[in-house]
Amino acid sequence: MRALLVVNPAATTTSARTRDVLIHALASEMKLDAITTEYRGHARDLGRQAAESKDIELVVALGGDGTVNEVVNGLLHHGPDPDRLPRLAVVPGGSTNVFARALGLPNDAVEATGALLDALREGRERTVGLGRAGGTPGTEDESVPSRWFTFCAGLGFDGGVIGRVEQQRELGKRSTHALYLRQVVRQFLGEHDRRHGSITVDRPGEDPVTGLVLSIVCNTSPWSYLGNRPLYASPQASFDTGLDLLGLKKLSASSVARYGTQLLTSTPDRGPHGKNAVTLHDLTDFTLQSKVPLPLQMDGDHLGLRTSVTFTGVRRALRVIV
Repeated sequence: MRALLVVNPAATTTSARTRDVLIHALASEMKLDAITTEYRGHARDLGRQAAESKDIELVVALGGDGTVNEVVNGLLHHGPDPDRLPRLAVVPGGSTNVFARALGLPNDAVEATGALLDALREGRERTVGLGRAGGTPGTEDESVPSRWFTFCAGLGFDGGVIGRVEQQRELGKRSTHALYLRQVVRQFLGEHDRRHGSITVDRPGEDPVTGLVLSIVCNTSPWSYLGNRPLYASPQASFDTGLDLLGLKKLSASSVARYGTQLLTSTPDRGPHGKNAVTLHDLTDFTLQSKVPLPLQMDGDHLGLRTSVTFTGVRRALRVIV
C-alpha cells in the first residue's frame, strides 16, 4: 500500500521525537511518503494531490482537527467518491481532536497509531457523512466558496469564541481548554444582541425558525470535549445521518448558566433543552441567515463574518479507517 502522511509540525500534543517514532512505525507497514506542512492550506493542497494521483490509497493526517479539515477538503475538492478516493486515517495531535475521538480512536497519538495499524491489518473502515457549507445564491455571500466540515460548524456566538481564541493564539497563547473558557466569558460579555437574536433557519417546505442568538450545526456527537468530558449539543447527530442543529433564542446570564450546566451534564440521550432551545435533526439542506454579519466557524476554524450560509448534509462522503 502506498500512503501519504500529512504532518502538522505545530501539533500541540506531539513532539518532534514522537512524530519521528510514529513515522517509522507507519513506514514499517506501508510505502509511506511523509510531508510536513509549511503554510496554511498546505494540508488541503496535499489532500487534493493525493485525490488526483493514481496510486495513493491512504492519506494519514497527523495533527489536530484543523489539519484533518484541510486534508478532507483537499480529498473532496472534486466532490465525494468513496469508492475511488483514497481512504482517510487520523492520528490525533491537537488539543481536542473531536473528529478522531468521535470515530472511537484513542486520544493519544501513539495509541492511535497502533489502533490504525491494527485496523489496516484487519480491514476495518467505515464510510462517513460530512457537512458542506457555502455562500447562499442571491445574497451578498454567494461568491464565498463552499467548504467541507467533519464534525461541526457554527454561526454567531461560538464562531465569535473561535475568533477570539485564534487572536490569542496569534499572540502566542497555547490552545488549552482554559483559554477557550475565558473566551466564552469574554464573548458573552461582548455580545450586544443576547436577548434578540438575528439568525433565521430556512428549510425547504418548512416555516422559518427566527430569533436565534446561537446556532450550532453538528455532523456527529459529541459536539466537543472539555478535557475528557464529552459535550453533547445534539445527541442524535451521527456520521450516518444528515446534519443536526441546536439553536438558542436567548443568552441572558440565567439562561447561559442553565444551558451551560445542561451541556456539561449532557449525555448521549439528552442535550440542552428548554423553551428557548431549538433542536432539529437529520437535515439535508438548510440556510442560516442573519440581519447583521456574524462570525462563522467550521471544525474550530474561524472563517470571517457572514450574513447567509447554506448547509448540506452529504451521506457517504468519505471512507475512514477505524
